[in-house]
Amino acid sequence: MEPKDVRTAADAKAIVEQLGLSHVKAGVFDIDGVLRGKYMSREKFFSALDKGFGFCDVVLGWDSYDQLYDNVTFTGWHTGYPDALVRILPQSCRNIPFEGDMLFFLGEFAPPAEALCPRGMLRRVIEKADSMGYKPYAALEYEFFLFEETPHSVREKNYRNLKPLAPGFFGYSVLRNSAHAEFYHALLSMCEAMDFGLEGLHEETGPGVLEAAIAVDVAESAADKAALFKTFAKVLAQRNNLMATFMAKWSPDWPGQSGHIHLSLKDANEDAVFHDSGKPYSMSDIQRHFVAGQQRLLPELLSLIAPTVNSFTRLIPGFWAPTEASWGIDNRTCALRVIPGSAKAQRVEYRIAAADANPYIALAAALASGLYGIEHKLEPEPPVEGNAYEKKFPKRLQLPATLWEAAQRLKASKMAREWFGDAFVDHYAATREWEEREFRKHITDWEMERYFEII
Repeated sequence: MEPKDVRTAADAKAIVEQLGLSHVKAGVFDIDGVLRGKYMSREKFFSALDKGFGFCDVVLGWDSYDQLYDNVTFTGWHTGYPDALVRILPQSCRNIPFEGDMLFFLGEFAPPAEALCPRGMLRRVIEKADSMGYKPYAALEYEFFLFEETPHSVREKNYRNLKPLAPGFFGYSVLRNSAHAEFYHALLSMCEAMDFGLEGLHEETGPGVLEAAIAVDVAESAADKAALFKTFAKVLAQRNNLMATFMAKWSPDWPGQSGHIHLSLKDANEDAVFHDSGKPYSMSDIQRHFVAGQQRLLPELLSLIAPTVNSFTRLIPGFWAPTEASWGIDNRTCALRVIPGSAKAQRVEYRIAAADANPYIALAAALASGLYGIEHKLEPEPPVEGNAYEKKFPKRLQLPATLWEAAQRLKASKMAREWFGDAFVDHYAATREWEEREFRKHITDWEMERYFEII
């Protein structure tokens, strides 16, 4: 039996016994898309397959820096941080290539923590799509920078004067991907072995920045693959004395890092529903309504897609990141890029998303807003032609300027509460408010240089 053949708890037990493993690795993704997990003995794992296992719910109660939220209700000092039940997902079985025969399994939170679980949130949106007669497909692509640094050296340098893997601008460089072919090959091989294969990998424009396009799959699997890619790309880099970052923007001198989401829908017969050769740009009525929903709801769902303070430093004109809820036909200056083509290729690219977004949450937001548009037969604004940065948009299409503002828009969103649940919206918005408050505790170098002597 191979890991890709595992579908049931019985299969999972069989492959562990077949390989003679004493332990396996299991993990669950938190609100920020960070994989939290541990090695688990065979006996404990077999028990968890049948009954689930307890995982301290602090992983839903702390930020990406392990600082405890002081403004959430589900967990905290007031609850004593009890265990939350996690169920193992046998079908997520993967071999970790650089750990011998070691197997990895994903988990997700069971009720009541399921209400806050990012993977559970996406699954509920997919179930809504199914009830509407649609099967969503997605493919995520990521830009990430590589540095000749270690976790120790970046801290010793205080994150300054870091050495990128390669200097300067050199997009789509065959020279660079040949000179660094060993890492490229290692990344491609790992992604294939761990079932999140890449359909494209190239040098982007910037020092040491790569772009990886993960192959299309059904939405739930696409999110799993994206989240695992981000984690294990960083693992592989560090195992090669490099560091990868998926920050939205690590330097004011270089473009930010995207995490674009390509989306399409099929019906129960597996027929594509976004394509209609008789309509302009081959856009079916369903795709038009889908894009309209995404456009209308983007301003109130932005915190789900731009989840950090750093996210908002990317959303500036002229750096390949949209600044309003715009859409256009094959237009990369827009937030939403409709890509015309054959029935198989017709899709929408959700370009607003950055590399720092939690793949489950960002995909859920992109999908739910589109389905909402179909459900309510919404109509989009006219498509943007030319440079979207030079256009003036009505206030309703302007994006929140800060994470705090975006969190307030989410809390007030009736659509978000209807589709994601009050528990998730209240908890998530509180975590983003916390993130902004943590940022405001700090004094930046820019403030010191600007104000210390002169003001």
